Amino acid sequence: MNQKKRQAIFDRLAVAIPEPATELNYSTPFELLIAVVLSAQATDKGVNKATEKLFAVAHTPQSILALGLEGLKEYVKTINLYKTKAANILSLCRQLLDKHGGEVPESREELEALAGVGRKTANVILNTAFGHSIIAVDTHVFRVSNRTGIAPGKTVLEVERKLDKCVPKKHKKYAHHLLILHGRYTCIARNPRCPDCVIEDLCEYDQKSQG
Repeated sequence: MNQKKRQAIFDRLAVAIPEPATELNYSTPFELLIAVVLSAQATDKGVNKATEKLFAVAHTPQSILALGLEGLKEYVKTINLYKTKAANILSLCRQLLDKHGGEVPESREELEALAGVGRKTANVILNTAFGHSIIAVDTHVFRVSNRTGIAPGKTVLEVERKLDKCVPKKHKKYAHHLLILHGRYTCIARNPRCPDCVIEDLCEYDQKSQG
């Protein structure tokens, strides 16, 4: 795919999705971090239901630690892998207090050193909480990048690096959310909604659905 076509794709997505943003509910970088850790292999809707109750009683590292493991598990037990996630959240809360004064750090290296935080989660925090022009590659971004031909790659890291090079500068800050939302609602995993797609004529997918 040439750069002119990529530019047109992102221009159209930006018009179709005028307010690209995460669908996770949060009010601080710490709340976003907790929500993103919980969101692995879970839906944003399911995470929001859990965090609505959790954040009403605990929304700082200190207050979440005060819940203890069993207390925290009660709030997140509806979420996939909740036992592991609860243990990781308590560990990262301790790390934030011990090493960062209770604040979420603004560097990839420091974020990835936190329990339960990998590259994708770190990228989401850097982009969404701190406004860095970084693209986190989740299943939706990976699928859309490969299927459309925008940035094909066999691994998440390969796709991320290609997107970093090829996404037009003016769209880079919001590209992550544009691709996620396009993948979540139009370019879905099974039976993509090609007839309703604003980039259908630019997309290089060779098995487009007709309806």
